[in-house]
Amino acid sequence: MNQLTPRTVVQELDKYIIGQDEAKRAVAIALRNRIRRLKLDDEMREEVKPKNLLMIGPTGVGKTEIARRLATIAQAPFVKVEATKYTEVGYVGRDVESMVRDLVENSIRIVKAQQHELVKDQAQAKAIEKIAKALRPGQKVEKKAPANNGLGMFGDMFKMMQPAVDEEPEEIVSDEVASSRRQIRQQIRDGLLDKHEVTIKLEEKKLQLNSLNPAMEQMMDMQESLNALKPKKKIERTVTVKEAVELLTEEEADRLVNQEDIHQKALKLAQENGIIFIDEMDKIATKNQNAGEVSRQGVQRDILPIVEGSQVQTKYGIINTDHILFIGSGAFHLSKPSDLIPELQGRFPIRVNLNDLTKDDFVRILQEPKNAIIKQYQALLATEGVTITFDETAINKMAEYAVQLNETTDNIGARRLHTILETVLEELLFESAEMQMGEIQITEKYVTQRLDKIVENRDLSHYIL
Repeated sequence: MNQLTPRTVVQELDKYIIGQDEAKRAVAIALRNRIRRLKLDDEMREEVKPKNLLMIGPTGVGKTEIARRLATIAQAPFVKVEATKYTEVGYVGRDVESMVRDLVENSIRIVKAQQHELVKDQAQAKAIEKIAKALRPGQKVEKKAPANNGLGMFGDMFKMMQPAVDEEPEEIVSDEVASSRRQIRQQIRDGLLDKHEVTIKLEEKKLQLNSLNPAMEQMMDMQESLNALKPKKKIERTVTVKEAVELLTEEEADRLVNQEDIHQKALKLAQENGIIFIDEMDKIATKNQNAGEVSRQGVQRDILPIVEGSQVQTKYGIINTDHILFIGSGAFHLSKPSDLIPELQGRFPIRVNLNDLTKDDFVRILQEPKNAIIKQYQALLATEGVTITFDETAINKMAEYAVQLNETTDNIGARRLHTILETVLEELLFESAEMQMGEIQITEKYVTQRLDKIVENRDLSHYIL
């Protein structure tokens, strides 16, 4: 983390996002201040709170992408939520505390992946051993039914109440079987059996559902806690050896790591490094007092304690939101940041304006970022043996159309480029699977032929572009 100077962070963001230098500098400083805070003594560290940001700008100019890339650079838990999804307590909708619970879930995934990496070799060895046993089984030994220890019919009833658990059967392993398994283990490591099918037993995983009802969320958490007390039921699956290694390595790694340790580390990571991006804040900003607007003010008041610092109960423990970085976002076309309630305004002290994208920005977005849109389509068509290149004039023409359409229809920023490129390349994307096309040059003339009639017909462009 020490190497993440503001300049380094901005340079890293430049690889993926064009322009918006002011916003990049603001988030880079916010991240560096977190690193500085960790170097303070305990008393001062508790006092230093993150300076939350409010990004103001139209859709498609990079607000979400800046926050998401920042979280990736910092390896921090990140969650994006829409302010309009929440309602006051008592109305239908998600409870505002669910954004913090979602952040903790994200943090759990990060820490679990890190811990699994530490025990990967050990877990993989156990997984390969299980697959070798499945491919070359030994002689099974039948278990004798245990006596009911004098409990009579009560012992039988108790046994019936126990959930069914598939235990590993005992087996006799001859020298021949042991030798065969050694060969199989080596073949698995060398990748020689990757496509060979094997039937394995895996622990059954319950499907987790997201609920919009806070009461239902708590009931699901309670059910999950009760399920954790029961012995795990196993199911059989037939998969390739390569898949089996991945699935069983994951399962064995889960057994090798300390779950409580993961939970505590994840809570700390979310508290100290978590980033919550709240989009559409302009939609809950209002100064009117009719019924709908009062409800929006209620959402603001519910969000306020989370942003200013409070304790939230999660199924992994209590999390303090004092040092979570909140990044608010909104277009603020019909409302102003000053329309937010004063208390919430004060919790977003840093305001950053993001600029509308120009033709030059669109030209750069098409070709400069690390995974630019043009590079993505070139890679997709390359899988069919088609090599496409774009003239500078063709790129300029597409950028012109993007600006024109954003001005004459809704302004959706850089997202317009996806619809334009999809329309330009539609014929190639359809035909390339069945025809040998080789190298194709996309020129200004080709772009004009594909787009001119649609752009000129304003009614049609509303639906297609």
